[in-house]
Amino acid sequence: MILEVKNINCSRGHRQLFTELNFSLSSKEVLVVEGKNGCGKSTLLKILSGLRRPDSGEVVWNNETITSISTEYSQQMVWLSHRNGINDSLTAKENIQVTTSLSKSTDINIDSVLERVGLKGYANTPVRQFSAGMKRRLALSRLLTQQAALWILDEPQGALDKAGIKLFESLVEEHVSNDGMVIMSSHHDVQFENITINTLQL
Repeated sequence: MILEVKNINCSRGHRQLFTELNFSLSSKEVLVVEGKNGCGKSTLLKILSGLRRPDSGEVVWNNETITSISTEYSQQMVWLSHRNGINDSLTAKENIQVTTSLSKSTDINIDSVLERVGLKGYANTPVRQFSAGMKRRLALSRLLTQQAALWILDEPQGALDKAGIKLFESLVEEHVSNDGMVIMSSHHDVQFENITINTLQL
């Protein structure tokens, strides 16, 4: 599997964010997008996820543009925004049930997923009662409930404590060891065992 970015250009208003951007990512690779606030990191990740179109250029997945295979691509990609994308009025278990139903995931043991992300015992707790870190852990559960080769993650370590960051790192390491690939932005130090980290500076 390979993701290729070919000569993409993008602007915001009258300001050019990036010009003729080119890179590729293959299985077992991690790409960290770096840059100061407002440089276009989130915008780039939205383009890679298919949520936004570049002004010009192409994003290609296994030799086909993501616009021409949007349904297939969405099934092989998980997008995690810096916003958690969870419903505060639902319980933790109900949030995961919604995610699995939308992605048509099967054979998901929700209790095991909650235990893995450090939320064992909170299955029936309304998410509105969660701390910011707990909400982020619940958002990370999406990585365990969707069978996707490519993870696109915007500030995935946000609000996590040290244990939560270790959890996130272990999820990435496991995913990459199983031929997965990850693109992420971060303002934190990123460290993974036995993984080569590529960086893209915007």
